Amino acid sequence: MAELSATITGEKFAELVELISRLRAPGGCPWDREQTHESLKPMMLEEAYEVVEAIDEGDDEELIGELGDLLLQVVFHSEIATEENRFTVADVIERISAKMIRRHPHVFGEDTAQTAGEVLRNWEAIKEAELDAKGKRSDDGSMLDSVSTKLPAVMEAFQMTTKVSRVDFDWPDVPSVLEKLDEEVEELKQAVGSEQPNHQEVAGEVGDLLFVAVNVARLLGVDPESALKISNRKFRRRFRYIEDRLREQGRKPADSDHIEMDALWDEAKMKEKQATAVDG
Repeated sequence: MAELSATITGEKFAELVELISRLRAPGGCPWDREQTHESLKPMMLEEAYEVVEAIDEGDDEELIGELGDLLLQVVFHSEIATEENRFTVADVIERISAKMIRRHPHVFGEDTAQTAGEVLRNWEAIKEAELDAKGKRSDDGSMLDSVSTKLPAVMEAFQMTTKVSRVDFDWPDVPSVLEKLDEEVEELKQAVGSEQPNHQEVAGEVGDLLFVAVNVARLLGVDPESALKISNRKFRRRFRYIEDRLREQGRKPADSDHIEMDALWDEAKMKEKQATAVDG
């Protein structure tokens, strides 16, 4: 059964590769033929975020579609490289397969790892050895060099602290990081409450607060980017409720005040709780 599934998967993947090749070939799609690695970069990011959105929504049909869109990007970039005689999608697959085997010696080799923590520590050690072998790691380098500074700030903070946690540089537990969060709140209050608040100092304290909040999420096993997206959607939904209620009166938010809108916000919140209770 597994062999049949693998065969079908291989055939479907080959069909996708051939489809993209056809679109890029002379007589194919003018738009597809014009694309480059550079022009496709925004789409790669967008598709990755849309996959995350589908995961958050728990919609399998949507997730199938978004994963397909992301896979399309991988095949598209590989096709462009193939046309330039640089590499092929087969090289991409071979490279990631070899990496996964190399970094899982507890599965494919003689090593052992009983916990996820041991696996991650071994992973970091193997990465370091790989960099040494390639001559890409200097004596004064940092294990954080592999975390791109071009990432969104929340993702960068999450990845940096995840990486150093693998060498036991971390808060010991959730209460400890929550205590640090309280400490950062107090420091922000002091910075804001001074007689002449220094904007740069306040910005620094806000950054520290956000940084620790990211780590609260991490220690609780919550993806902070996804968590914030959920809160963003909640805000959109509740503010839309405010707009709809005001629209029924022929009014707009600019015609209201914060007291009325706060009351409508609470009303929206209550309706959501009631709907959740009914669904439960």
